[in-house]
Amino acid sequence: MGDTVVPVATKRGRGRKALKEKIPSTNEVNIIAGKVSESPASPISASLKQDSKKQQSFEKELLEMQEMLQQMRLEKEKTEELLKVKDEALKQKDAELENRGREQEKLQVELKKLQKLKEFKPTMNLPVMKDNETKKDKKKKTGSEKKRPSPPYILWLKDQWNEIKKTNPEAEFKETSNMLGAKWKTVSAEEKKPYEEKYHAEKEAYLQVIAKEKRESEAMRLFEEEQKQRTAMELLEQYMQFKQEAEKDTKKKNKKEKDPLKPKHPMSAYFLFTNDRRAALIAENKNFLEVPKITAEEWKNMTEEQRRPYEEMAKKNKEKYALEMEAYKQKKNDEAAHLMKEEEEHMKLQKQEALQLLKKKEKTDNIIKKTKQNRQKKKQNKEDKNSDPNRPKRPPSSFILFGKEARKTLQDERPGINTSTLSALVSLKWKELSEEDRQFWNSQASDAMDAYKKEMEEYNKSLSAVANQELKTEE
Repeated sequence: MGDTVVPVATKRGRGRKALKEKIPSTNEVNIIAGKVSESPASPISASLKQDSKKQQSFEKELLEMQEMLQQMRLEKEKTEELLKVKDEALKQKDAELENRGREQEKLQVELKKLQKLKEFKPTMNLPVMKDNETKKDKKKKTGSEKKRPSPPYILWLKDQWNEIKKTNPEAEFKETSNMLGAKWKTVSAEEKKPYEEKYHAEKEAYLQVIAKEKRESEAMRLFEEEQKQRTAMELLEQYMQFKQEAEKDTKKKNKKEKDPLKPKHPMSAYFLFTNDRRAALIAENKNFLEVPKITAEEWKNMTEEQRRPYEEMAKKNKEKYALEMEAYKQKKNDEAAHLMKEEEEHMKLQKQEALQLLKKKEKTDNIIKKTKQNRQKKKQNKEDKNSDPNRPKRPPSSFILFGKEARKTLQDERPGINTSTLSALVSLKWKELSEEDRQFWNSQASDAMDAYKKEMEEYNKSLSAVANQELKTEE
């Protein structure tokens, strides 16, 4: 304890001299001895204090590290939960996108169907004619090849024109026509007879030609209508076939639209094994992503004897599936044949209905044609009767006689009255007439009718006399 530690001077360089030992003085020795005597207890306590402080700081650091680890674990759990939520959201989005994709595919298929329907191109076309062309064709049809015969006056005029022109070369067209018209009145029946005979002969030939042309045009019209009906039926058949083919193509393309009655494809031996193992692995809290990996490894490590029951089961299921598929195909073929028969029967019925309609139309056309011919005959008869200016006219009835005077009085009373209202008022007044007033108009009509009958008797007598004279001259 009494030994003092004297500092020794170290050598710093080769060229320098060593320092001389410094001899401490008495005072310094005493100071050092006092310090040494006081110091033995102080370094141990300081080191202990330092160790305790270090231990405390280490424990604090440990606690802080444990807290930090706990916080990190909690944060990790939170992030895992967030990731799971995100994964679920992503799965939902994927499912939505798949649904949208399916909907878009369906829409595209429908669009293709519509496009195919629009692209229907028949092998024949109905003759579509414009209005101007139809008008021109009508004009061409109405205009006959033979010209209308000129009447006897025109035939005589052609012969006499040059003679009058020779005698009166300076006369104008109007003057010459007036002169010829005056001369025609003085011409006798014998001189007119050759011109009239020529006119009647030409008229008969003309009427025969027109009748033939009308018949031909009517026949062509009926033929064209029949052709149109046939082409329409053929077009309908083509369109139905096209529609069926388009539906078949769309069914082939729509593979996702499966038939619920179609038997399901059997599972393989591996999938049968995974189905058996899945329940046990899920019971062991295995993730759904881990299950296929584990089953795949187990299947690889399995022996042939272990795999055999699953393979035998898969083989049986495959044989059963083949039998079910044969029955399903046979059923589908029977249904298709039945549908084809129904469609053929439907088409036959449609054709029969179309033919019946065509026959009805032809009948109606024939009836209309006959009625038109009868009307034309009646008109010709009336014209022949009314053509004679000497023939007496039929007198008006009692109602027409009353209506003439009633109309005059009503027009004076109500100027600017409508014709329909005027005729209605006349009919009302006629209904409101008393028997005495109506008898007055009836008597006037009967007197006129008696006079008409007498005139007709005289007229018929004159006609018979003229006919007898013509016969005598011919003899």
